[in-house]
Amino acid sequence: MNARMRRAAVAVAAGAMAVSLAACGSAKESKGGDSSSSDSAKKGDSIKVGLLLPENKTARYEKFDKPLIEKKISALTNGKATVQYNNARQDANLQAQQVDTMITNHVDVLILDAVDAKAIQNSVQKAQQAGIKVVAYDRLAEGPISAYTSFDNEKVGQTQGQALLAALGGKATKSSKIVMINGSVTDPNAAQFKKGAHSVLDGKVTIAKEYDTKEWSPDNANSEMEAAISAVGKNKIAGVYSANDGMAGGIITALSAAGLKVPVTGQDAELAGVQRIVSGEQYMSVYKSYPQEADIAAQMAVALAKGQSLDSIAKDKVSSGSTKDVPSVLVPVVSLTKDNIKDTVIKDGIYTVGDICTTKYKAACDKIGLK
Repeated sequence: MNARMRRAAVAVAAGAMAVSLAACGSAKESKGGDSSSSDSAKKGDSIKVGLLLPENKTARYEKFDKPLIEKKISALTNGKATVQYNNARQDANLQAQQVDTMITNHVDVLILDAVDAKAIQNSVQKAQQAGIKVVAYDRLAEGPISAYTSFDNEKVGQTQGQALLAALGGKATKSSKIVMINGSVTDPNAAQFKKGAHSVLDGKVTIAKEYDTKEWSPDNANSEMEAAISAVGKNKIAGVYSANDGMAGGIITALSAAGLKVPVTGQDAELAGVQRIVSGEQYMSVYKSYPQEADIAAQMAVALAKGQSLDSIAKDKVSSGSTKDVPSVLVPVVSLTKDNIKDTVIKDGIYTVGDICTTKYKAACDKIGLK
């Protein structure tokens, strides 16, 4: 792990330490009392954790989530745990095969970020039948999961919608035409982002065109934006709701080609997105503390693998379409604009000023006092 990753992990360590210690201190056997829990408890720190992430087009998974989770698991187990990792590359069938491999390899617990939350249900069931607890990570997978951590996804959408209205200012009227470019229908988070955004935008502006973007693809978002410009009229679009930064890049390319510059939202605080915010091409992103989410997932996984209770880690519960009252932790989110870059991604060690303010963006950085 590089220095920046270490700084990111350290940024949440103080806040998570009390929870970590409480989790280790409580060390209670789970109520299920099954043989797998007893066997795991006997292993002590020598546990096997499976980690399955959904894709590698979005920078966060390989750059942040994977190394942070691995680092925290190592810290919680005195370096004795092993982590078996795979990335599904946005292929739900491949991810199902990867779950099978984890079962064959007898992992003690599985951290799963599903490509397709519904399609993975059978695989989660198979893991459960094999005595493997599943922590749903970032996306609420269907099936008998044992724990879940993510962000408040409706709040993400609300934050994006509120920022878009703020960017429009006096132009935000019921006749203002907005294009909404949402995420993939296979991702339950996308539906929650969409719901949250609609709760803020509906009745305040007109949604002229709306798309659900297959695989969260920037190329698909670019094509959708081109179609929207053609359908709505290039001088009639007041702003664009983009569900994440990757798609925002494709959207802004289409807008620029048409000679348009309107407020565009985003999510994930990707470096390219932050740089577009600095330059004024993109209005905002949603900063989500991946270190905190990864920290919690690691705590959950280690506790479950050792047969311990999650009571001191997860204070909330959520329900999916197939499982009720799943112990859960939802991490807060922050609206990231050019005004708070220093207080978010730089303060938390995600990026340095040098990362953001490359030669291309130096003048823009100087203009907003980012030095």
